[in-house]
Amino acid sequence: MASSSSYYSPLSALFDVSKPNPSLNPAAFLAPSLKFSTAISNFANLSNGLSLKSPVNPGFLFKSRTFNVQARAAAEKTVHEFTVKDIDGNDVSLNKYKGKVMLIVNVASRCGLTSSNYSELSHLYEKYKSQGFEILAFPCNQFGGQEPGSNPEIKQFACTRFKAEFPIFDKVDVNGPSTAPIYQFLKSNAGGFLGDLIKWNFEKFLIDKKGKVVERYPPTTSPFQIEKDIKKLLAA
Repeated sequence: MASSSSYYSPLSALFDVSKPNPSLNPAAFLAPSLKFSTAISNFANLSNGLSLKSPVNPGFLFKSRTFNVQARAAAEKTVHEFTVKDIDGNDVSLNKYKGKVMLIVNVASRCGLTSSNYSELSHLYEKYKSQGFEILAFPCNQFGGQEPGSNPEIKQFACTRFKAEFPIFDKVDVNGPSTAPIYQFLKSNAGGFLGDLIKWNFEKFLIDKKGKVVERYPPTTSPFQIEKDIKKLLAA
């Protein structure tokens, strides 16, 4: 997996407007997988605090106290701390997945990406579940109204048509004021300058054994394209 730092220029280069920066190419942000920078993501979350001159760029101010608090909080929190409801309405602590590699996906039943994603996700789950791999599917109806069914209907669709054996959870919002807490966490840890909005059905977050978000993939990324990253985390 490529280092996220290779996709971003240093902060001082990004914000020094006194001279042109030919290395800063907007097209670089259109990466096939949504890489993220922890430093940039945390930087984007600055709020009120003590403003100090940056040691890197003396002309730029940052709020050091709040930055440090938020960076530390983000570093300490993990996916394992959340409790969600499954498709049958039961509470599930994600702590049960501690020590496992997870792929978290917002799914839909009537999307053009449905067939390929469900089929490939089911294949990967069958192949790697015995090695400690889990797929967590969260139905969402926010994109084109393509997940309109009830939880029982969604469950029947996934399990009957695609033989999905990975856990499916309660239908949630992934954007907007009613965003599920788990998705608030995922987006805050993998947003950066690319923005934290989920773009469409089947956006994917890869989680390591410690519950940390290590990669984010756009909806058009095939699950099979993620297989190499899954294998690396399983072997770690």
